[in-house]
Amino acid sequence: MSERDDVNRSVPSASEESLESLLRRVIREEAGMSPAVPAEKWRGGELVLRPGKPELHEKTIPIDKLFQKVVSIRNKLRVLEQQINASDLPDDQKLKLQSYITGCYGSLTSFNVLFASDDDRFRGSGS
Repeated sequence: MSERDDVNRSVPSASEESLESLLRRVIREEAGMSPAVPAEKWRGGELVLRPGKPELHEKTIPIDKLFQKVVSIRNKLRVLEQQINASDLPDDQKLKLQSYITGCYGSLTSFNVLFASDDDRFRGSGS
């Protein structure tokens, strides 16, 4: 085998790249790990936590880091929801656990302002 054949074999074709991209997207979605983008106005911003007592120091957190944590919580809730749905639990227990997850989504709706797309936002039981 020539060196040229070896190089050609290590470079994926366009169809292989598109298949790999498709597989990665499907795996992320099935695992509840779909990507989300922060709204443009928040990118590069900071969250400042200022204590009520002036002698205490404030804490500054990059919004991008906060956004990553919020998306991580959302993704983990989605995985938990999938695990519950696929479990052998009785329907009444599944329903009870689902209601807790819905409550978590509802509690996290305050962070919806961070998301660029409405489809990525948290929805509670009212949605």
